[in-house]
Amino acid sequence: MKGRNGKEYRIYQVDSFTRKKFAGNPAGVVLDADGLSEAQMQAIARELNNSETAFVLAPEADDHDVRVRFFTPTTEVPSCGHATIAAHYVRAVEYALPSSRVKQKTGIGILPVEVVKVEHNYSIHMTQGPVEFCKVLDSAELTDVLAALGLTSADLDNRGPVQIVSTGHGKVLVPLKSRNKLDSLQPDFPALRQLSQKLGCNGYFPFTLDSNESGILTFSRMFAPAIGIAEDPVTGNGNGPLAAYLIRYKMVDYDGNRFEFKGKQGVAMGRPGVAHVSVDVEASEPTRVRVGGQAVILFKSEIVI
Repeated sequence: MKGRNGKEYRIYQVDSFTRKKFAGNPAGVVLDADGLSEAQMQAIARELNNSETAFVLAPEADDHDVRVRFFTPTTEVPSCGHATIAAHYVRAVEYALPSSRVKQKTGIGILPVEVVKVEHNYSIHMTQGPVEFCKVLDSAELTDVLAALGLTSADLDNRGPVQIVSTGHGKVLVPLKSRNKLDSLQPDFPALRQLSQKLGCNGYFPFTLDSNESGILTFSRMFAPAIGIAEDPVTGNGNGPLAAYLIRYKMVDYDGNRFEFKGKQGVAMGRPGVAHVSVDVEASEPTRVRVGGQAVILFKSEIVI
């Protein structure tokens, strides 16, 4: 692959939503990616073969500090939670940033990212896009989704529907009664891929409140074979909509105008990680969602293109 100028690019492999290497959700990060064509970004993402790779670019205007584009191995996506955590963690480490607020431009608009310095390390917290409660699956769609996930209606937690919810990138939220059932799922990936076209949503996010782990409210998994991701270890764009869903359907108790919780994901894959989630509430409705977490750099390298 011959590039435009023989420029050297810095590439990082980062595990997000964890401080432990080889846990959480792996993401690629390319700093100072200006000069790469879209085809080159896609080729790098395919080569790294993470669920997403973030390309950090210079701002285009004064209303934001940095641009980030996200690519799966097969396509560009408008936003990505764990790759946002990874990108801003790398920026914080490489540029020795203080605690600060960064305006990030992505495919869903301009939103703030909080960089929090804690002693000699960082945590990253991102504000997600507008809360949107989209399609509640009809009976035929529900039957198909349950069959593809290997579930029956008896497995569902009926306090909320199976519904597409978005905070920038929609997911089909599937509430389950049992963590054992969640952990034992073996989806029919070709069937999920076909259903994604019919539903207009490429991610399936089964979750449960069946938790016996102190400090952890939810356990979840995420499947997105339509965009080349069989299973994603820890998903910011799943846990964010989940926060809004829990408030909408009164599945949790909270005081005041904010609800906060920790959601654990990736256990069934052997890559556990924790998302720190908060949601602002007005008149009993969710209005704004933030997702944050820790990260660790696994390695960094250079590529000349």
